[in-house]
Amino acid sequence: MKICIAQQNYHIGNFEQNTHKMLCAIEEAKKQGADLILFSEMSVCGYPARDFVEFNDFINKCYESIETLKNAADNIGVLIGSPARNTNIKGKDLFNAAFFLYEQKIVAEIHKTLLPTYDVFDENRYFEPADEWKVVNFKGSKLAITICEDIWNLGDNPLYRICPMDKMMDQQPDILLNLSASPFDYTHDEDRKATIKANVIKYKKPLFYCNAVGSQTEIVFDGGSYVFDKDANLCGALPMFEDAMQTFECNDDGTINAPILESAARLPNKELNPKVLVPELNIDQVYKALVLGVSDYFTKMGFKKAIIGSSGGIDSAVTLAIACEALGKENVHAILMPSPYSTQHSIDDAVQLSKNLNNQYDIIPIKEVYESFLKTLKPIFKELPFSLAEENIQSRSRGNILMAIANKLGYILLNTSNKSELATGYGTLYGDMAGGLGVLGDCYKMQVYELARYINRNHEIIPQNIIDKEPSAELRPDQKDSDSLPDYAILDQVLYQYIEKRADPSAIKLLGFEESLVDRTLKMVNTNEYKRNQFCPIIRISPKAFGVGRRVPIVGKYLS
Repeated sequence: MKICIAQQNYHIGNFEQNTHKMLCAIEEAKKQGADLILFSEMSVCGYPARDFVEFNDFINKCYESIETLKNAADNIGVLIGSPARNTNIKGKDLFNAAFFLYEQKIVAEIHKTLLPTYDVFDENRYFEPADEWKVVNFKGSKLAITICEDIWNLGDNPLYRICPMDKMMDQQPDILLNLSASPFDYTHDEDRKATIKANVIKYKKPLFYCNAVGSQTEIVFDGGSYVFDKDANLCGALPMFEDAMQTFECNDDGTINAPILESAARLPNKELNPKVLVPELNIDQVYKALVLGVSDYFTKMGFKKAIIGSSGGIDSAVTLAIACEALGKENVHAILMPSPYSTQHSIDDAVQLSKNLNNQYDIIPIKEVYESFLKTLKPIFKELPFSLAEENIQSRSRGNILMAIANKLGYILLNTSNKSELATGYGTLYGDMAGGLGVLGDCYKMQVYELARYINRNHEIIPQNIIDKEPSAELRPDQKDSDSLPDYAILDQVLYQYIEKRADPSAIKLLGFEESLVDRTLKMVNTNEYKRNQFCPIIRISPKAFGVGRRVPIVGKYLS
């Protein structure tokens, strides 16, 4: 049987575009002589559609697309993902489903069993789990069809009570097919590959895995679809972070007519769940994910141009370089806004960066704006000493200028804050925390430095002085980040243990970190949750997303 994998970038709710892309892929698969084409999870409507699925009109449009696709499934099997209505009065109204189309009919409807509710997932909010598991007979083969999470319940500590694949094995399937929407994080590619391989080893059947690609606001899907033969040899791997399709021939004995890319004997070469933060881990993938996240956010929102506050610091430099790669240098406008406390070398570095990138930049000093605020507030401030209030006035002045230009010229403001700052509250609401999209909000400071080095891998784009100099907000004389925060190399490791590993304070201290530093850091994180909660969407690149994936109380007392 010839099976085509179509790894595509969908736009949530854009039924016309999604359906057109799938129809084009079906026609191409026919030309390649495919018997069956496999699309990703929720391909009809895009994933995750979230509360859109609660609208009856949205589900109607899903079914209209299915009808259109069904008509194209004449002499080829088509396996698509879509919400499906639950005809049983009991349970939730919808299933997360796969529709098997052939001879212009719906020959099977398969429902997802395991509904994740962790990190960025909330499927149990919308869908009813499957209560039956049947293989699909097609052209003399028995197909065991599962959806994403359904193949992840393996190992020593299964998350769910049911394993859908186990339920189908007594029907003796010949081929395993999985429609997936598995998001990117910098540990996940090897983890995903190992999970797929584990299924093949357990069931001794070839497995075709189609993953989604593209960014949906915060969540980036990296593609990387795989084909394994019955002996767990990797015989196909579609590229990461781009649309792709490829047809493979699966023989009756479970072998694949394709070169073996990776032997079954090979173990994953990277630690799947690092015990400590490894800033350089898969930094090339992180970079590509961020570029795709920015590009798709603008494309799918209908915007073209970005504005960025360029300070001469590492965060704005990396954000600016990513934006130029994602949108084109002609579509990125940097605004330098020196205050009375900005150093000349920071201004020079920011100018040199834009010259290296060849993007438009303007310099708008904020000295007069800042002094005007101080004059206006003098009757209230009186003779009180300089404090955080004056620092925040500078930051908010910059935020107002950036938003004014964005509104006037139709730009989207890209935020430059990193995860270390957001976690500890080292940022100003309505100032440097303003923006439409947080590019680095899920990257620790040390990862930002690694991104800068990756950007400079072939030649210097980000001036070396930006990378080398000690970070500073430059909101008061001789200010350094280290005046307010622990050294980032230490801070990031403590934050990683608390946020990613969910370690308690005593466990973190046992790793050798100073007790007072741990207590102070965790208090900053929990006390400043109200700030992070008001932040713009953050592109997810970590195993524990710092945007939609983090849900802690704002008014909680724990460690605060």
